[in-house]
This record gives sequence, structure tokens and C-alpha cells, in this order.
Amino acid sequence: MTRIIAGEARGRTLKVPPAGTRPTSDRAREGLFSSLDARFGFGDARVLDLFAGSGALGLEAASRGAAEVHLVEDDAAAIAVIGHNVGVVKHPRVRVHQMKASTYLATAPREAFDMVLADPPYDLADEAVVEMLEALRPALADGAVVVVERHRESPDTAWPAGYTPTGQKLKKRLYGIARMDMATYAQEHR
Repeated sequence: MTRIIAGEARGRTLKVPPAGTRPTSDRAREGLFSSLDARFGFGDARVLDLFAGSGALGLEAASRGAAEVHLVEDDAAAIAVIGHNVGVVKHPRVRVHQMKASTYLATAPREAFDMVLADPPYDLADEAVVEMLEALRPALADGAVVVVERHRESPDTAWPAGYTPTGQKLKKRLYGIARMDMATYAQEHR
């Protein structure tokens, strides 16, 4: 069981897919979102949640005031759970996209997102994570923040040109086996 930590939907319980995804723990989400809220805020943010699983990351952003949220997931069972969870949070500007993250990024609108929350499978190769970050660049607004969740033992995220890890306090956060790597993006590197 997982729940929304703060905002309009605070305390509401979300379902998680029965298998095939690895939900971010409530503790990790609470720490991550406290950091994001303090540094960047959510008011009017356009948020992309890649590898959405239950949708908990994107829906937390919606509950905290994001203007719009796009949830991208390819697993059919997870999509059914996301549909339920969107109904629980009741944010009017949440969109669900059933497709692979790479397919979505190939057609994503340009400069559309201020915040990206990417939670790829821990066994996804580091090179594939870098490819995802490369493909993401056209969809990022100037100054966008990007968060990548990885296993704490995996190598540090290799940020491509244009990404700058955000200060020492936010650059890397550890929560159990999860590590949150963060960077901001500058458009002059397109």
C-alpha cells in the first residue's frame, strides 16, 4: 500500500501493480518531494513521470499543485492501476500514455516539461539511462529539473551535456536501496 504524502489528495491510498514494477517507498517519495518542493516548487509545473508504475510520483506532484502531469507506462496491469489511482487523486490535468518511455520521448512535445521523474527498472543498463536522458532533452523547458531513481549500488548517473547536477545537498539522495540523482537542464546545449 502506498499513499499520497501531501497536498490536496494528502492521505489518499493508492493501489500498486501486483508484479512487474517496483514502487518508490513512501519514505523515499516524502524525502524527494520535500527537497523538490523546497528548491523548485510545484505550482504551475508541467511534470513528466516516466516508467510510472502506479503513478505515485506523478500523482504526488499533481496533489502538490502541478499544473499538468503526464504518466508514461507500457505495462497493461500497471496502466489499469494508474487509471484507478488517477480517479483517487482527481486532478483534472493528468494524462496517461500507455507506451514505452522511448516511444513517448520520440514524439513528446518540445520544451513541454519543467520536471521529469524517471524511475526506470534498476536492471536497465546505465547506457540505456543515458540514451533516455539524451532523448529527453528536446522535451525539457529551460531550467527543468530531472530526477532519476537508481539502485544505490549502481554507478552515478552519467548526465549528458546540458544537464548540471543540482548542488551537493540535492545531487544524490539515498533511501534504503534507492538513490535519487538530480540535475537541471539548460537549453543552450540542444
